Amino acid sequence: MSPVLKLDNHNEEQEIEFELSWLLSLSLQERFQLMLKKTKELIELLERNGHRRPTQIVKRT
Repeated sequence: MSPVLKLDNHNEEQEIEFELSWLLSLSLQERFQLMLKKTKELIELLERNGHRRPTQIVKRT
């Protein structure tokens, strides 16, 4: 579970700095697991909203 940043006002620089420091605290394996999890979530979201997988090139002989 990721930590939560609470700010009184919107500050994009602080948000980015916070996110990067959190990502740096993860091990390499945890970062890859997070990347794969987010990739699966994105694919599911695209498919749910009507975007199918890209067409594949079929080699004909």
